[in-house]
Amino acid sequence: MQVSVTSTEGLERSMTVEVPAEKINAEVQIRLKGMVGRVKIDGFRPGKVPFAVVQKRYSAQVREEVESEMLRSSFYEALQQENLRPAGTPKIETAASVEDKFAFTATFEVYPEVKVEIPADMVVEKPVVEAGDADVDNMLDKLRRQRAGWEETDRAAEIGDQLVFDFLGKIDDEPFEGGESKDYALELGSNRFIAGFEEQLVGTKAGDSKNVNVTFPENYQSEALAGKPAVFEVTVNKVNAPKLPDIEDAEFLKALGVEEGGVEALRSNVRESMERELKQKIAANVKEQALDKLLDANPIDLPTALVEDEIKQMAEQARQSMGMQGEMELTDEIRNALGDRARRRVGLGLLVGELIREKGFKADAEKVRARIDEMAESYEDPASVLAWYYQDKTRLSGVEALVLEDQVVDWLLSEIKTEDVAKTFDDIMQAQ
Repeated sequence: MQVSVTSTEGLERSMTVEVPAEKINAEVQIRLKGMVGRVKIDGFRPGKVPFAVVQKRYSAQVREEVESEMLRSSFYEALQQENLRPAGTPKIETAASVEDKFAFTATFEVYPEVKVEIPADMVVEKPVVEAGDADVDNMLDKLRRQRAGWEETDRAAEIGDQLVFDFLGKIDDEPFEGGESKDYALELGSNRFIAGFEEQLVGTKAGDSKNVNVTFPENYQSEALAGKPAVFEVTVNKVNAPKLPDIEDAEFLKALGVEEGGVEALRSNVRESMERELKQKIAANVKEQALDKLLDANPIDLPTALVEDEIKQMAEQARQSMGMQGEMELTDEIRNALGDRARRRVGLGLLVGELIREKGFKADAEKVRARIDEMAESYEDPASVLAWYYQDKTRLSGVEALVLEDQVVDWLLSEIKTEDVAKTFDDIMQAQ
């Protein structure tokens, strides 16, 4: 077998492989002879079909099978011989058949050479923050607002109020399909309507009529409406103000899992939950900083195939999370939206993988169990969550990958400087 490799552009390689024809021919003959005693052909008794007949009938089919298998095996043999690691699926083209050889050319990208350097001046900020009494009070207010009811009011509507209204939408003075409703309930500030719609209804009262002028987005789901200006004739029927439950109300406490201990038990539970989430957020913040700085310090040429695969995976995750059916078409818009995140994931995957290999990190079973226990804490039945992970090796391997990544980050933080930086609870919780 003869192999030649040329570098085309960046990480792309073109590898030509030539296999002697006699190797193909010999295998074809072996298989044809093996068929003599097995094939059934009309006019011949079983096991008595002449070799020449078998050869004439099946030679082309067997040669095609042998060449296909020889292509696969010789491709991987050539990769090992040339010490190449393909990234993504290769594009293979077979050459025209000649008497003395079988040849093909495989075009593919290879994994880049990765060497991790840790700059001496690398610094990561470590947020210093605690959940204070005021933070607990704010969280309790949020919980009350989440369970708020509505009561009718005669004042002007404000952001956060619920408006009940009739509307009729028109484009060029003509009503359009789906643009009319009666007694529609909308919370102002929820951004459920087209940009600018809700803001124009702030200040209205029950009985008011108002024309709301908006423009449908260019990428609106209905092509007939996309990019067009519209007028909605709105009649306000009711303005409902939010009515927050009393913090001492038994039903409110029960809804939050507090059966005994009243408000103090609720505050204790909320503080515990906030501190747990705060700990996770701080760890995630530090981890993200460390990985970003690692990536900035070690730029890598990324295989296009790996980035494309990552974009496909992210799009599929988005499709599933939105409950969409069928496959999601990968448009240029989606690729542009996901491209930077995909490149970050691929780059970090290569760097973290190299450090795992270089440092010999292994996913410790106790750390994996601790990580699953931590994730299960926020569920009503932690035991079922634990069983869910351990029942499937694929799920478990996902957690093992996270543990290995954490080990890399822990090692990285031991090698660089960290600076304590005072932050508020909201600073950490609202950070993207």
